[in-house]
Amino acid sequence: MLGEESLYYGLAEGDQLIVNFNEINGKELKEFEITEYPSSSKFMDYKTTKLENKAITIAKSGIYKFRLYNSSLGQRICKLKLQRIPSDDKTRKFDTSVYWKTVNDTTYNTSQENYLVRRDTVFTTVTDQIAKVHSRGNLSDDNKTTFDFILPSNTVAWGYYIGVDQQGQKAYEDAVHFLSEAAGSVIPKTPINQIALGIFSSIPKLQSGEDIGFYITDTQNTEFLLKGQSFYPVKMGKVINDYSSMTTPLTGRYYVTLINDNAVMGVTVNVKIAAVSFNEVWGVREVRKMVVEGKKVPYLKN
Repeated sequence: MLGEESLYYGLAEGDQLIVNFNEINGKELKEFEITEYPSSSKFMDYKTTKLENKAITIAKSGIYKFRLYNSSLGQRICKLKLQRIPSDDKTRKFDTSVYWKTVNDTTYNTSQENYLVRRDTVFTTVTDQIAKVHSRGNLSDDNKTTFDFILPSNTVAWGYYIGVDQQGQKAYEDAVHFLSEAAGSVIPKTPINQIALGIFSSIPKLQSGEDIGFYITDTQNTEFLLKGQSFYPVKMGKVINDYSSMTTPLTGRYYVTLINDNAVMGVTVNVKIAAVSFNEVWGVREVRKMVVEGKKVPYLKN
């Protein structure tokens, strides 16, 4: 025998247990223990080679574990004899066999986890400017105006508003006035921020007045546009006013190019761009999780 061996038997209250043990070659066994299941030690002997007629009175019916432990590298060959003497005829037919069954063992583990305390919506003004765009017939100035903007990191959506001359400006200002008088639950209160969120639709799309051609492009396509070559815009139109929520692209540098095809009249163009991002605040909390594991337990059929 190397390591540990355990034997299980059922014993009745009042039994007289006679234990005989010997190591065949007379070598010491590190430990010999008798335990009432699950863990109540009733007898322990250390560095033993032999037990002769060791008598133990069983005080309680139950399952008893006989543990033999060898800590040496050398093998031990053990002979163990257990004799049960019942206290009376009632327990003479006591079944000493131990049976096993699997039961669910439920435990609880506590651990820490990160959780989202709140998510704040953050609006960033990317640009808010009025651009003067000269007429196509103006000899001293180009009829194109280009400027860039950079989308902030963590942008999840953005929006633009383009309005030409007083009509385009007034349409936006009317929306500002409308929101200022709206119910307190209307958030945000700024039209461009609502446009960025994709929830504002009360600014009318104007049908009469001076218009402007606008193009939103990345760096390479801006170069193609200004050189008169084929290009692919992110957004384009020929409008008196226009607005839209954008969910792509969400990072990088982009350009707005305004082109006035009126041969005589220059125009002023109001361009607003706002970006939406989320500022997440995280906390740490303890959570209690149930762990259910199957384990084998002994039982008697008496």
